[in-house]
Amino acid sequence: MKKLTKNIVLIGMPGCGKTTIGRKLSEILNADFCDVDEYIVDITGKSINEIFENGEEFFRDIESKSIKEVSYSIPKVISTGGGVIKRKHNIYVLKKKGTIFFINRSLEDICKDVDVKSRPLLKDGTDKLYKLYEERYDLYKSYCDYEIINEDIDKCISDILRYI
Repeated sequence: MKKLTKNIVLIGMPGCGKTTIGRKLSEILNADFCDVDEYIVDITGKSINEIFENGEEFFRDIESKSIKEVSYSIPKVISTGGGVIKRKHNIYVLKKKGTIFFINRSLEDICKDVDVKSRPLLKDGTDKLYKLYEERYDLYKSYCDYEIINEDIDKCISDILRYI
């Protein structure tokens, strides 16, 4: 079994499979797992939607602080929020102690699986998902160490395992 020497960091659109893949990877590798959004909920006692009521910038400040906190005890698998790439410093912190994987899943598949009402930035419907993808795709590509196409969870996991 492989032993982690760095964090495995998963980035990508909401609903691309980061959390599902991260949990399974952590089990396979016998490593800790941290979903940054869940961590934020735990430390604030508020849902992501409740935090977003104070504005996206307020949420992004908490997210940046949380990323610093979870990144510095290695090794672990980290699933980030879809907008983590909006602040370059987040990527700097994550790359310092980790390898970044862009989980790229088709928007059609995401739309079939995701309850957009549960995602604060998608509450206006699937059109917003396409707009976010257009805004974020180049950032995901430029910040990742590896791009993984997610058409199947198990194949995605085996692809990641080949790189670590």
